[in-house]
Amino acid sequence: MTEEAEMVLEMAEESMKNTIEHFERDLHKIRAGKASPSMLDGISIDNYGSKTPLNQVANISTPDARTLMVQPWDKANLIPIEKEIINSNLGFNPQNDGSLIRINVPVLTEERRLGLVKKAKSAEEDAKIGMRNARRSANDETKQLEKDGLSEDVAKKLSSKIDDLTHTYYKNAEKLFEDKERDITSI
Repeated sequence: MTEEAEMVLEMAEESMKNTIEHFERDLHKIRAGKASPSMLDGISIDNYGSKTPLNQVANISTPDARTLMVQPWDKANLIPIEKEIINSNLGFNPQNDGSLIRINVPVLTEERRLGLVKKAKSAEEDAKIGMRNARRSANDETKQLEKDGLSEDVAKKLSSKIDDLTHTYYKNAEKLFEDKERDITSI
């Protein structure tokens, strides 16, 4: 294969790899009933005039499978952290005891579990759309290279490799979803 063809393949693979990494981050945000510090990753507070991620202003720990503890390094941040957790729409009811915040992670109902599986499936579909877009872009580049003088055999070989790459990343996304589904539905 030519250098240009290799570059097209590398760009497609990089794009699909980034899509899978984004999908994995999305799946981490979907809780499966067990407490995890990553559940609070999307929360930022106003800290001295700038939005700061929660994990940069407090220690987040899990003393047991159903409890999160948030201990701010500056006690002045206790109330803003509590408000942001309530406003985050995660369904948590934080308990402020004056020095730290405890969050009891509620047990998931069957209805909520099904909703989380749907959310994970939606994230999988979004990832597959991203992969299809990367494939389409790479195939468009291949057609352009063919117009610019790339041989037909090399173009077909490149298209075939792009399709194989897409299939591989699709399987990866499906496996990640199945693992998350199993995690969510197990009690």
